[in-house]
Amino acid sequence: MTPAVTLSLLVLAVLWGSAFPLIKIGLEGLSVPHLTLARHLVASLAFVPFLALTGRRLLPAWRDVPYFFLLGIPGITIYHLALNYGELRVSAGAASLIIATAPAITAIVAFFLAGERFPLLGWAGSAVSFSGIALIVLGDGVEVGFNPFALLILVSAVVTAFFFVLQKPVLRRYRAVEVTAFATWAGTVPMLLFLPGFAAGVAEAGTGPLLASAYIGLFPSAVAYTIFSYALSKASASLVTVYLYTVPVFSLLFSWLFIGEVPSLLTLFGGAVAVAGIVVVNWAKRRDSFRTESGLHPS
Repeated sequence: MTPAVTLSLLVLAVLWGSAFPLIKIGLEGLSVPHLTLARHLVASLAFVPFLALTGRRLLPAWRDVPYFFLLGIPGITIYHLALNYGELRVSAGAASLIIATAPAITAIVAFFLAGERFPLLGWAGSAVSFSGIALIVLGDGVEVGFNPFALLILVSAVVTAFFFVLQKPVLRRYRAVEVTAFATWAGTVPMLLFLPGFAAGVAEAGTGPLLASAYIGLFPSAVAYTIFSYALSKASASLVTVYLYTVPVFSLLFSWLFIGEVPSLLTLFGGAVAVAGIVVVNWAKRRDSFRTESGLHPS
């Protein structure tokens, strides 16, 4: 872990943490479909000069185009639509805490789809993490009670887990940033259905929502995913994941500073429980991997 990698991961956590309250600001002037489209038009355009200037591929092989749509539709289209609709009634901080459980969900998806080992302690950690989600869902509001919109945020966490797992085959033939760019473009294509009324919606949105849309498209999407690719090329995935635990911390801070959101004690406690469960899952997988590589029988 060089100082440059450490700094890049901290910048990544700040950018991804800032996205959740900025989505709230964008939704003040734009509908969910139009905000989602605006964000990904910005992100899609930003990838073009980056790929060109760094000598990366500008297009995937034709045989891989259907697979990138398989990645982009759940990982980009469904993820962001569900997240944005969820944030209509879920606080930005709570949304970030629910999304933070994606690593635990990813481990479960990889167990079923890719046949990856998942130790018994990992299942226990997942149960702890999901109990934390339940507390967040109950505690996010003025009164304690079930918030159905939080289930949309959970859908986002689930589909992004599939997005992570399904990337593995194409990562053998493409660089990480190319996979991200091509999946983003594929995921943006279905959003073009939201073009009717888009220009009028943008014209009436106001400066704040438009700046928020441009920001989340350029920085949390294009720039942050590029930083993520850089970090993965320099450090192990397990080490990178540790730094991503700080994303909800920055999200809670920015939500308080930008939009005045103060999470309930139950939401904070649920978030702590959820993150603790993720830590257990990752620790269990690392221990299992170490024992397997050492020739020991994993428990």
